[in-house]
Amino acid sequence: MIEQYIEHLDIDGFQRDLIQWYHSVKRDLPWRINQDPYRILVSEIMLQQTQVATVIPYYERFMKLFPTTKELAMADDQTLLKAWEGLGYYSRARNLRESARMIEEMGGFPKTHEEILKLKGVGPYTAGAVSSIAFDIPVPAVDGNVFRVMSRVCCIYEDIAKAKTRKTFEAVVSRVISHEDPSAFNQGLMELGATICTPKSPKCLQCPVQSYCQAYHQGVDDLLPVKTKATSQTKMKLVVAVVKNQHGEYLVSKRPDTGLLANFYEFLNFEYLGEKEPKEFLVEKLSPSCKKVESVQFIGTFNHVFSHRIWEMESYFISIQTGYEEVIAENDYLWISEQQMTDYPLVTAHQRILKNIESRNIC
Repeated sequence: MIEQYIEHLDIDGFQRDLIQWYHSVKRDLPWRINQDPYRILVSEIMLQQTQVATVIPYYERFMKLFPTTKELAMADDQTLLKAWEGLGYYSRARNLRESARMIEEMGGFPKTHEEILKLKGVGPYTAGAVSSIAFDIPVPAVDGNVFRVMSRVCCIYEDIAKAKTRKTFEAVVSRVISHEDPSAFNQGLMELGATICTPKSPKCLQCPVQSYCQAYHQGVDDLLPVKTKATSQTKMKLVVAVVKNQHGEYLVSKRPDTGLLANFYEFLNFEYLGEKEPKEFLVEKLSPSCKKVESVQFIGTFNHVFSHRIWEMESYFISIQTGYEEVIAENDYLWISEQQMTDYPLVTAHQRILKNIESRNIC
């Protein structure tokens, strides 16, 4: 089956032209300064579901805080999540710390593809990227860019939304990867997909491997890759209460140890099913813990999109004189000052609400 995709491909020429192009145009990125496997691992984990331009400042700050696996392995939740705050998909950060602990227990970074694949949160793509870039092991690293490039070069019409399709692409890349320079080959495919062979309006006339591309010659590059649409996201309506006391402190609660946004802090919020007006619903929810309410101001409605759900948040600023003593004593609630807000990992959705309050001087 694989032969049908590569039978017309000049593999030697494809390798040569791709690698030469990559070395001549590769972007100057902070994780490319050397072949340190830890630095490469951190970058690959951060780049999952996140664009390069977004990752760079986070990566540089993260590496200053945790320059080696030793520092990362010792990091507490609050420090780790604060460093990752804003990148999303926070399980990545926890898995990365667990990988660092595994590496420390091993006495050093594993040097085989099989051992790298055993690290927490490391799947086939990440293991392939680290193995090939750090250790020059000729194994495939198939991400979205590689799916796109190879589907067009080889005219592969298999649905990339299906898990089994990855095996096909990994087999194709395994057959065509350079054994002399697997690092540049894999990075070349990724770079090509990111800058030239883009999802829409690919720059085919600038492509260094245009002469090898079957989709280009057949005029079907806009049809590939084939990807069925994902299921729609679930919308969840919430009413958010930004409660502030007479001392200028905000009331926040800590999310559970497991699940979505585990161990992050957030303002009080309640799922809203529409049984009452949102403001009336919120005031009822806040009673009897919330005493001596001075004002309730509508801030606005904010949406926050996750991969599988959407939070629709109707938000209110609540100014109080006293209250919540019993709640704080019995739950993971605390008052924190405006200055302390930067020390706690606040969920990104609620950061937007806070910035809106500060920009409008609501108090």
